[in-house]
Amino acid sequence: MDVDAKITAIHSLAGFIAAIISFIVSGGSIPVIGKNQALGTFIGLIILLLTGNIAERIFEREEVGGFKGWLSNGVLPFIFIWFMVWAILLTTTTI
Repeated sequence: MDVDAKITAIHSLAGFIAAIISFIVSGGSIPVIGKNQALGTFIGLIILLLTGNIAERIFEREEVGGFKGWLSNGVLPFIFIWFMVWAILLTTTTI
């Protein structure tokens, strides 16, 4: 598997995990926090930045392709998976 596919897989898995954590935080499952969508979004963005830094340490910056490579192979899959799973969780549990 080449570097682009590995970065996409890592960010997709992180997006799935971020969606679950964002759902827990924004859905009111933690009574102290309440329903806080802004905090759920902030946690997702923090997970994105941490995943990008981890991927940069695993692979060299030149292998990734710099910011352009990280944007196309990391950020876009992460955001797509994160929002789709978060939306599915929000709509299936509030019916």
